[in-house]
Amino acid sequence: MRRWPVLLFLAWVCLLFFAGIGLFMSGFLLTRIELASSSSCSDPLVSPPRERQRLPPGSCWAPRRFPKAVLVIIDALRFEFARFNPAKASPLPYENKLSFLHRLATSQPRHARLYRFRADPPTATMQRIKGLTTGSLPTFIDVGSNFATYAIQEDNLLAQMVQNGRRVVFMGDDTWEGLFPKKFFRSYFFPSFNVKDLHTVDNGILQHLYPTVDSGEWDLLIAHFLGVDHCGHKHGPDHPEMAKKLTQMNEMLRSLVDHLGNDTLLLVAGDHGMTETGDHGGDSEKEVNAALFVYSKTPLFGTGPPEEPEAVPQVNLVPTVALLLGVPIPYSNIGEVMAELFSGDGDAVSAALQQLSVYHINAKQVDRFLHSYSLVAQDLPAEQLQHLQELFSSAVEEHTQLLAQVQGATLVPPELESRLGSLIGRFQLYLREARAVCTQSWARFHPLRMVGGCTLIAASCLLCYMASELATASDSFYRSCLLYPLLWGLVVAVLLGLARAFTQEGLDLLLVSSWAAAASQLGFFWHWWGRHPKRARLAGSPPPLASIGLRQRLRAWLGLAFPMGILLFRCGAMFSDSFVVAEAQVAPFLLASLVMLLVGKLHWDGRLTVPEGPKQQLLGFSSYRREIWYLLCFVAMLLVCVRLSGFFHQCREEIPQCRPSLFLSPLASLRNTRAKNLFYLLCVALLAGLVYAVRSWLRHYGNLNSSDPLVLFVRWGFPLVVLCIACYWAVASSADDSLGKLQELVQVAVVAFPWAVYGLASVGLLLLLCNPMTVLAKDTRESAGSIVTPYLGVPSSEVDFLHVIPQIYKRMQESQKSRLERGSCKATIAAYGLGSVYSAALVIALTLLGFLLMLLHSERLSLAFLLLFLEAFMLLHIHTRARGLAGDAEPFSVPWYAVISWLLAASQFFYSTGHQPIFPAIHWNAAFVGFHLDHGTNLLPAVLVGANTFASHILFAVGCPLLLLWPFVCEMPSSHRKKPKKEPREELPEVEEHMMEMRLRESPEKFSAALLQLGLKYLFVLGTQLLACVCAAMILRRHLMVWKVFAPKFLFESLGFVVSSICLLLGISLVMRVDCAVSTWFSQLQLR
Repeated sequence: MRRWPVLLFLAWVCLLFFAGIGLFMSGFLLTRIELASSSSCSDPLVSPPRERQRLPPGSCWAPRRFPKAVLVIIDALRFEFARFNPAKASPLPYENKLSFLHRLATSQPRHARLYRFRADPPTATMQRIKGLTTGSLPTFIDVGSNFATYAIQEDNLLAQMVQNGRRVVFMGDDTWEGLFPKKFFRSYFFPSFNVKDLHTVDNGILQHLYPTVDSGEWDLLIAHFLGVDHCGHKHGPDHPEMAKKLTQMNEMLRSLVDHLGNDTLLLVAGDHGMTETGDHGGDSEKEVNAALFVYSKTPLFGTGPPEEPEAVPQVNLVPTVALLLGVPIPYSNIGEVMAELFSGDGDAVSAALQQLSVYHINAKQVDRFLHSYSLVAQDLPAEQLQHLQELFSSAVEEHTQLLAQVQGATLVPPELESRLGSLIGRFQLYLREARAVCTQSWARFHPLRMVGGCTLIAASCLLCYMASELATASDSFYRSCLLYPLLWGLVVAVLLGLARAFTQEGLDLLLVSSWAAAASQLGFFWHWWGRHPKRARLAGSPPPLASIGLRQRLRAWLGLAFPMGILLFRCGAMFSDSFVVAEAQVAPFLLASLVMLLVGKLHWDGRLTVPEGPKQQLLGFSSYRREIWYLLCFVAMLLVCVRLSGFFHQCREEIPQCRPSLFLSPLASLRNTRAKNLFYLLCVALLAGLVYAVRSWLRHYGNLNSSDPLVLFVRWGFPLVVLCIACYWAVASSADDSLGKLQELVQVAVVAFPWAVYGLASVGLLLLLCNPMTVLAKDTRESAGSIVTPYLGVPSSEVDFLHVIPQIYKRMQESQKSRLERGSCKATIAAYGLGSVYSAALVIALTLLGFLLMLLHSERLSLAFLLLFLEAFMLLHIHTRARGLAGDAEPFSVPWYAVISWLLAASQFFYSTGHQPIFPAIHWNAAFVGFHLDHGTNLLPAVLVGANTFASHILFAVGCPLLLLWPFVCEMPSSHRKKPKKEPREELPEVEEHMMEMRLRESPEKFSAALLQLGLKYLFVLGTQLLACVCAAMILRRHLMVWKVFAPKFLFESLGFVVSSICLLLGISLVMRVDCAVSTWFSQLQLR
């Protein structure tokens, strides 16, 4: 069997796809250019009235209003959490809890005000911190670095404070430590990533907050509370724990105001909101609608508050706080100053003049940034820049003229107020249009790279299809279709590297790898063309279909058209945002349709009609009829599984009438103790049922008869894993405050039990890799000699059985040696489990992976995983029965319908395990299964969250070789009776003996070619779906829903492809490892 060439070819094809994905991503998800410039007090941005006046000490650009400020960030503080509605008699748990803010705003209307604080998507914490400190907009791709934070290099508010000698003190979310290293005068960081921990960060802040405020050794104090956000992730907003957490924040604010001085500005802000399930990251109304509360013990506002709170973009906070504290506005800010905070205590004219002054400074700063950015990026539209420049110039000119008239006292107050209001409106128009231009500009694309990435992915799909047809055609396949293309790609990579070295330009590894991938693809197609000359195609023998009838030709065409039609329909749906949003219903429908079309095709071919007549009965009438009913029963059970899997759905914000499944929430969120206990027992029972089913299957095929370490682990390790998972679910579902003194013990158990599962599963996988044989060999020939045992009769204990095993194995070797010496053809050795040795290894591996993945999900999703395994079992049997009824003459080739249905099931269970291709639906809790505190590295949480998200991709990709193996495991007796009638009667028992998977070893070259063909078909279907997502994202890049629907879908599909392709290689590698062990096992028998 060719093992390494198969793996190398599949790995090479995967790398071709990876190169295409990387190239397209570099053109589609470009980050904006960050300018290294920073503002300073010496910049000529002072407004005209101040140009000839000396600013007060400690002020830059404008007189400061406050020497100190406290910024309290309550993570995920949605606007509804801060708004108080006294008319509500029965408020929800998150309503009317921040009553202190309402009391301040109503009792001191000129001192306090509540705003709608509009966050810019993506609404992940790190991106919001960037926006709140730089005044700029993070791009879409930055969301990927939310838990791999890096220091902010752009000019920001904290850098300006430090640069101007101010002291910044921070306490709370440790995300700030990575973003602003060495920027804090004093800091108290607490681990932030454990979303199950509601109190550590908040209690740590409260321990230091009031003493720090009283000490006065600070100019800007930032406190970032995380309890509300974590409570949303763990329980959702509509939960009693949210009421407790908001009440705690209310008391914190009440105490904090008592400690503040008269010269201190208080800002209470939410960095983003949250959905009804407590998630965030997208751009839904509830995610971007946060709250901002401003308060000072000295009057802030010249007028009373409006009836409805004003909506303020988050970036507006940066220029406002900078000028209020007397520091320069950060260089890259595009926010608009909140001018009402600069009104002062004077009359309307003086207030308007003061507002006009700060608007002028703000506009000059934004104009400077636009000019610098346009020189570096050169992607801002020239006509829009010209329009903005005209707006700015005219507003500045009119401002200068107006100030001259004010100094000359040539305007009466009514006319002056009108002119001032009009000019303020013009500055506002300029600032808002400038922000809109920047937002549109930072969604720019690189068309050539996108087209190149699409071309690479499309060529890789074509290569997979052609190579799957060529895999069994010639012995020189690997040399001409793998070695030569790899050499082509290597040569191109070396030449590009040398060219870059001689020209002394930076080496773009992505471009080099893309060109190398394109060259290797060209090499493959060149050698394929050479192996199939044009004249052979034109003048060769007529195709086989030309010599058969129309009905047979139509049948052959439909055999490929139906599955490919379903695949093309799924790919076409990627171009519709409505279909992408509703894909959780589309994928199960397509799977059910494909299976029903398969049954219809069998009926069309006459394979579902019961044979009649004595001649047909001799060929196996009862067996044939039984196979028909088996097929129909399996189809019915599959449809039931598809239907039941719809109960485990997650909702998207685009479907407001949708309600997420109750099974997605953990058991800890259930308030009814009886319901919690019933669900717990059901989940544990189903988990035990899965172990029982796997062990029964292995025992049925003889794979649990030996005493090898792997078999012993299946017998005893599997129940132990179930016990550990059950114990973990028990302690994790208990309420945080219900165990009293046992709470510390529970915290240890929450970490210990998952680690026990990790350890046991790792031991099982290592045993599987070291010795995957689950075979018991036994001598079946009668012999005069006896086996010496310390007992009489049948073994009566496990010790006796273990003692006799080595002697049985020795007798098996002796009988095999004597058989070889005599040249006898009669079997003398029985090997139990040898006929299913490949499938047994895969089943054991899938069970262990299933344990790990179920551990990373909430308890009740174990029901969905049971449906997953059951549906996969049904698909395998449908595939086997359909092939048997169709009389498939190519047992080493897996048909397209089987591969496509397998991948449709993987997509279906992506949604049926509570996922959606959107960032708010990611299960971040998985990163802390087995970890109580924060991680020291970002790799491990990324692996855990990725395994949780792509659990169905992992299981179906690893189990993909079962599509080839299962028909051999379940081979039908009728398929072995088609022998010539002249065969000697004494050889009939040997003919009817089921060799099962050992038939694969009769043709090792066909076996390896079949594995390669299966892998290529799998990659072709995956690649076709990926190509559809890529094309949809490229063509619809200016679509209204591109960042809401198509871009997240592309990212999830790309990551799913990477995970699936790697797991496919692992699954095929496991089959080859078993084949290597089987070869060693046979060689040992022959040598001894």
